[in-house]
Amino acid sequence: MNEWINNLQNWYDVFLQIFEYKIVQVIVAILVVFIGIRFIRRSIRSFFERTSFIEERKEKTLESMINSIVSYTATIGIIIYILSVYGVEVGSILAGAGVIGIILGFGAQSLIKDILSGIFFIYEKQLHKGDFVSINDKFIGTVEDIGLRFLKVRQWSGKLLTISNGQVTSIQNYNIDHMRVIEAITVSFTEDPKRIFTLLEETCEQLNEELDQYLKKDLTKKPIQPFQVYGMTSLNKDHRGYEYTIVGLTEDLVYWTAAKEARRMIAEKLFDSGVQMSLQHIDLPSPPSNEQNRVGGGD
Repeated sequence: MNEWINNLQNWYDVFLQIFEYKIVQVIVAILVVFIGIRFIRRSIRSFFERTSFIEERKEKTLESMINSIVSYTATIGIIIYILSVYGVEVGSILAGAGVIGIILGFGAQSLIKDILSGIFFIYEKQLHKGDFVSINDKFIGTVEDIGLRFLKVRQWSGKLLTISNGQVTSIQNYNIDHMRVIEAITVSFTEDPKRIFTLLEETCEQLNEELDQYLKKDLTKKPIQPFQVYGMTSLNKDHRGYEYTIVGLTEDLVYWTAAKEARRMIAEKLFDSGVQMSLQHIDLPSPPSNEQNRVGGGD
């Protein structure tokens, strides 16, 4: 028994001797932080999986933001610890930064802007993880991650766009509660408006019957705004014909499916009814005849 205790004491002494090396302390600290981050992230994920007090998209957004905060905090903490292990007095440096602090402050303006923008995204509910958005009227895709500094959007082509939060000037979110399907139909001037109105009203009845599952409902399960003919929205659309518009309010998550199906059904109805759609044409002046050339030359 005494021998076992002596061996344990020897191993403990060896461990203390090894731990006196600064590099060992740093490595151990990094491992502890790494394991801690993994544990915290799994705990956060488990927590949100077991709760249902907020919408799933909001849960994923909060999870992404919390994970980002944990990562940044852990990184800053391990840097400070490493500096302290090697004898650097971090407190004195921070207290006596002076001019260096001012210079770093100007350099960190973009960083602060990115962090504040990321917080405002969440606080003001501008977007959530999984939303289909248009960023700065230029980039379109699905939000994959919202961090303290960067926003990641998966574009239609499959490319992953990473843009700093501070560079986001405008957001068009297609997944905020509801979306309105708006389809404009331009027909030839030769078509009878009364006939077109009748056909479009019949089409709306068919849309409401077959696409009822996509429509936004109120508490009584009735469509808030079913598909309907909004009216004639232009008497001379681009000098090509009469323009009519059909609208309908749908759930945001199924908007694209509802819009595609609505266009298909409208096109089939107009084609089966023999409606003449407007055709863009350009009138070009005909070249002068030989007789006109001779007359012009004589003058």
